[in-house]
Amino acid sequence: QVKNATNQIVMNCADIDIITASYAPEGDEEVHATGFNYQNEDEKVTLSFPSTLQKGTGTLKIDFVGELNDKMKGFYRSKYSTPGGDTRYAAVTQFERTHFYTQLLKPPPNPRFPGLKPPNFPRPTPHFQPQNVVERRPYPDDESLVEVKFARSPVMSTYLVAFVVGEYDFVEARSQDGVLVRVYTPVGKAEQGKFALEVAAKTLPFYKDYFNVPYPLPKIDLIAIADFAAGKVTRFIAEIVFYLNFLIQKLFKKKTFGKRSSNSLGLNESLRILPFIPLFFCVSLQEWWTHLWLNEGFASWIEYLCVDHCFPEYDIWTQFVSADYTRAQELDALDNSHPIEVSVGHPSEVDEIFDAISYSKGASVIRMLHDYIGDEDFRKGMNLYLTKFQQRNAATEDLWESLEKASGKPIAAVMNTWTKQMGFPLIYVEAEQQEDDKVLKLVQKKFCASGPYTGK
Repeated sequence: QVKNATNQIVMNCADIDIITASYAPEGDEEVHATGFNYQNEDEKVTLSFPSTLQKGTGTLKIDFVGELNDKMKGFYRSKYSTPGGDTRYAAVTQFERTHFYTQLLKPPPNPRFPGLKPPNFPRPTPHFQPQNVVERRPYPDDESLVEVKFARSPVMSTYLVAFVVGEYDFVEARSQDGVLVRVYTPVGKAEQGKFALEVAAKTLPFYKDYFNVPYPLPKIDLIAIADFAAGKVTRFIAEIVFYLNFLIQKLFKKKTFGKRSSNSLGLNESLRILPFIPLFFCVSLQEWWTHLWLNEGFASWIEYLCVDHCFPEYDIWTQFVSADYTRAQELDALDNSHPIEVSVGHPSEVDEIFDAISYSKGASVIRMLHDYIGDEDFRKGMNLYLTKFQQRNAATEDLWESLEKASGKPIAAVMNTWTKQMGFPLIYVEAEQQEDDKVLKLVQKKFCASGPYTGK
């Protein structure tokens, strides 16, 4: 949609070469772009047209060439070995944070632009595809290929899109609510996916009951990718896919977890990225990267809640202080820390906020908030939030509003001091005896690892 008359269109793009581009206004003739100006540092391209594009709707067509790279971003090649020692390859995607326009030039990859057209993929005929395939037909340019059309995806942010083309084995089951759960593994390793399958089927009902919000899709697919740069990240593959590389390789071989072991922490992560994330990624969408912590910090907290429910014998809450609380304090005590909510204006700035502040400090303040409100009102508030912002953009203030409504407490006034400024307080206490009374004097200052804080 052209909102104002212009002869230029600016789009995000990276690592692609545009061959031709044209814009066809609705009911009018197609206009071809005459120039492409790449701003590589900003990951943008400007399309220039010989005449003014008038206000209104139309269709933008772009022919471009991209590389199936080995950089683990955008649309890339993943290599793995079979139990027999054969090398196999798969084409997979990693679109977070802003890699949706790497090899796949699309509208700006940010959380404000949800909604996707059903994807079509030519592939070799014998390959299996998920259940949400709505059409298969011979590919016109090559009879050995078949073109597959998938069902229309739910509303989502562009960085959540995912697809995988390759050979995988899988195991499947259904949750008690009838949701089909599949775990895809490298060829010959399906047996190692059974524990992930068990965990996924077990946790789906927990999240439904806790938030009183059902899982929003008829199925959930989990897939282990050998080469993946964001192991905790959720994606949609026509419906939803989760990358569980470290789970398949490390967790599923054992069901016993020692204190502070890598397996114990890994299980924590596995439960975190299984069925909970769709509630935040599919039901509600972050309004902008500033509110990233709503997804990551919240998930980092609730992973403990879910593990404690499903596996109480692990006593998982005893790990929170060392794994998240202390980790957050170490970074937040530095002079170059940043608030939980931080303004983002450039693609390079997005990566900087995927750190212990968004994850671990975010989890710590949510844990504090949960204790302040109480479990019952917290659950009510979360239900209000998830229901109100179903398939809509939401910001941190929207969460505070829902929790305030449920609890009757000044959530925004309390929590803004924790999310909008960096650091954490150190309380100094002085005791003085005044006749029969003992008077306590409390002074609050920001704690700094570099020495006493002298600012406000």
